[in-house]
Amino acid sequence: MKNLQQLLPFIICLISIGLTIPQQGLAQELVYRPKNPAFGGSPLNYQWLMSSATQQNKYKGSQSFGFERDPLADFQQSLQRQILSELTRNLVRDQFGDDFDLSQESSLEFGEFSIDINPGIDGVTIRIYNILTGDETNITIPNING
Repeated sequence: MKNLQQLLPFIICLISIGLTIPQQGLAQELVYRPKNPAFGGSPLNYQWLMSSATQQNKYKGSQSFGFERDPLADFQQSLQRQILSELTRNLVRDQFGDDFDLSQESSLEFGEFSIDINPGIDGVTIRIYNILTGDETNITIPNING
């Protein structure tokens, strides 16, 4: 027992030295392997990734990619707008002349419509009144110079 007591400090010293000396790590190497084939992953993962993305996609848009417009219909609408614009321009020129002035109060009647033009401080107010139905539309054109 006396020998054991003499060896006890030596054993404690060996244990403490053994714990303080670095030991070989028991770990494995960490390697990143991408799943997506676009980033170096296995090409066999493509179908699985695509089906997962399709299932998660909540957007069910059309497959036309925004090209649903018909060029012939666009041309027809453009032509109609130009014709109506020209007719309106000619009608205003014939009715009011070339020196049409919105700064003076005036009143006109076209068929079932009565048009009143009233200049004011805020701008020019144009009142379009349907005589048959009683519907009324007011358009205010603000003053440009304040």
